[in-house]
Amino acid sequence: MVVFKLSDEYNSPIPAARFFRALIGDFHNLIPKLMPEAIESIDIVQGDGGAGTIMQINFTEGRELSFIKSRVDVLDEETLTCVYRLIEGSQLMEKFESIAYEVNFEPTPNGGSKSRIASTYYTKGDFQLNEEEIKAGRERGLGIYIAVEAYLLQNPDAYA
Repeated sequence: MVVFKLSDEYNSPIPAARFFRALIGDFHNLIPKLMPEAIESIDIVQGDGGAGTIMQINFTEGRELSFIKSRVDVLDEETLTCVYRLIEGSQLMEKFESIAYEVNFEPTPNGGSKSRIASTYYTKGDFQLNEEEIKAGRERGLGIYIAVEAYLLQNPDAYA
């Protein structure tokens, strides 16, 4: 097994608690509405949204993946932190034992937020991520942040 770690930051004019509520707290409802071209549905398979919850993300037909399942390990609304792990999913899990993410939102002095994302990839065997795969994963993640931010800017009362 090879362990590969990445970290990213995303700055937004959206307040940290509001961004957290939308992106993390209501992920399963909001993301399919904002990204219907990519996400068909997100189903809660087990749990109530908190720690221990397992969600299945079902992608639209013709995508590289048909579905992935994730498990929430930590959900802390006080520290605006979520730790979750991809645990199952079509072709993705042929290469990985799991992929773990830690997402933390912090307020910024201007009233916005900074999100820090730490990703840890646990590969099967000696599989190595290449630059193209890393770039594609980052772009997908960034696309979700951009979609949620745009929605919140257009809907100032949502998740307030």
